[in-house]
Amino acid sequence: MHRLRHILVLFIACLLVVTMQKGAYSQLRKATVEPAASIQQTEHPNEAPATADEGADQNRFYDPRNPDHGTLQKAEEMRAALPLDKRGAIDWMKALRTGAIKPRNDLSGNKRQEVLNLDVILKNTKEMPYVRFPHNSHTEWLACSNCHDSLFIPKAGANEITMEKIFRGQYCGVCHDRVAFVTHNSCERCHSVPHANSKQWW
Repeated sequence: MHRLRHILVLFIACLLVVTMQKGAYSQLRKATVEPAASIQQTEHPNEAPATADEGADQNRFYDPRNPDHGTLQKAEEMRAALPLDKRGAIDWMKALRTGAIKPRNDLSGNKRQEVLNLDVILKNTKEMPYVRFPHNSHTEWLACSNCHDSLFIPKAGANEITMEKIFRGQYCGVCHDRVAFVTHNSCERCHSVPHANSKQWW
């Protein structure tokens, strides 16, 4: 009798759960997504999208409908004051070292940047010259926590870096090909350490 009572209570509980779920789901409606308003192309409507090689150009990130559009500094105006590399892209390191830009280390601008003067040589490059990774030029304006441990494990041989992964936005590619210099046009900037089997073909 005691067991029958447990089965009956369990059966009633299951019926209540099913009834409640049906009631809850009956209130759901199919979601509708409104199409995004099309942004009117005011300049160069038939122009192909800019590549990473071209940098921040043609003010394409500005919304002309913004009431403050006229007061914002335009991309080409900003670029005119910055040094360019041999391919016409902004040379951010030269801009930093010549004082053309002065990034702050914190909001107050009082914190001193900790620069690490350590080069890491990556030798898994086949016939390409070895890669010299200069911590110095990176830590002049980035904290160690920008890369370690989320992008790079700070241990020799722990990171399986390949050009394919870099092109896909991993490892070095988080910044390079996006904000920092474009890697596929600047092989010599990373592959800068010749070895016995290397071919410097650029």
